[in-house]
Amino acid sequence: MTLPAVLAGRLTVPVVAAPLFIISNPKLVVAACKAGVVGSFPALNARPAEQLEVWLEEITRELAAYNAANPGRPAAPFAVNQIVHRSNQRLEHDLEVCARFRVPITISSLGARREVNDGIHAYGGVVLHDIINDTFARKAIEKGADGLIAVAAGAGGHAGTLSPFALVQEIRQWFDGPVALSGAIANGRSVLAAEVLGADLAYVGSAFIATEEANASAAYKEAVTRSGAEDIVYTNLFTGVHGNYLRQSIINAGLDPAHLPVSDPTKMDFGAGRDKAVKAWRDIWGAGQGLAPVTEVVPVATLVARLEREYRAARARVAAP
Repeated sequence: MTLPAVLAGRLTVPVVAAPLFIISNPKLVVAACKAGVVGSFPALNARPAEQLEVWLEEITRELAAYNAANPGRPAAPFAVNQIVHRSNQRLEHDLEVCARFRVPITISSLGARREVNDGIHAYGGVVLHDIINDTFARKAIEKGADGLIAVAAGAGGHAGTLSPFALVQEIRQWFDGPVALSGAIANGRSVLAAEVLGADLAYVGSAFIATEEANASAAYKEAVTRSGAEDIVYTNLFTGVHGNYLRQSIINAGLDPAHLPVSDPTKMDFGAGRDKAVKAWRDIWGAGQGLAPVTEVVPVATLVARLEREYRAARARVAAP
């Protein structure tokens, strides 16, 4: 197991702040990177498409200034999430912009394509691909991805159904490259547990919703701090792909979480959702099952400091005789 060279000596704790649709913005990304974890955002968050260049200019400028002022403790690199599914009409444009800015890490989702990976590798970028099972993992590596993001049961947003124990175990039987594990990780003990299972990085999403820098409503952030695993509903109704959402947001939209219809997965909608009066992810709020440690809205730096403190304490307990 090995981390990409771009991450060597750049992390205070082995964590990727997952790209959150609508929520992740330059402020959140920069704060995460300065705190010592990989900050990321979906390219589609920058709207209209021309805004992507503005965001990348801001992120690269701020991180370059930080690194110049802190040569002994440079910021972590950042990542951009690209939806590779052919329904994403912006993909070609967004990849070209990211190539010009030499985005260090690309997180690809919903389809592995060799030509996409080749284009990113051409400027020296690293590709980590989202997968929910071993079959998709093998396809991603065959198509040229450098590493994997294993999205296990309990992850927020679009998520799989496999136990992290099973998913990482299957991957590690044949792949020794970089693996990040996603699924109900919101404290430092869980970050260490991901490593013990065989992952190199923990992929943390829901905890970053409840940060001051996140572009989420006050009601959304509060709901995250008040919810637990039983408050999460798994459904494909809102985008055509199964995902985890906060029960209360579904109720607020006038729907019964216990009796949601099944959607047609061939008609995926990664933007606002099918019913334009009720929009995922604006009205139907994504979140994972690991919300118990998230009890207040804090700055990103405070969250990362907590994760690092808990992670180090857990390592010390494991190492103690």
